[in-house]
Formats: sequence, C-alpha cells, structure tokens
Amino acid sequence: MIRPMFGRQKKPKKFDMPLRYYNPKEEERRRRRIRIQPTTRRRDRGQNIRVLLYAAGLAVVIYIISVL
Repeated sequence: MIRPMFGRQKKPKKFDMPLRYYNPKEEERRRRRIRIQPTTRRRDRGQNIRVLLYAAGLAVVIYIISVL
C-alpha cells in the first residue's frame, strides 16, 4: 500500500518461452499418439444365447404367474 505512493509500480513478470522448432517426425508421433483408434465391438455368441435364455425364463415365470 505504501509502495505505490512512492512511485513504484508493479512490473509484469518476465516470461521466457522455450524455443520450439518444427520437427515433422515428432509432430507425426504426437498426432499418432493422440488419435484414437476405432475399436470393433465383438459380441460373444454366448452373450446372445444368455439374453435369449433370460427372456425365455422370464416368459415362463410370467406364464406360470398368470395361469395360477
């Protein structure tokens, strides 16, 4: 609070940005690393059979409840 009264002002901080030169191999490697490879979704055959068995079991339970 007293410093501004005596003519001292805050100076901006010095910033030294490191020099960066263009390296095509490095850029390609960075692009390849960032790129997300599309994944192919494989559904197991057993999973489809399991879903059908659950559906059949649920149908049997509903049938038994409705008949009684």
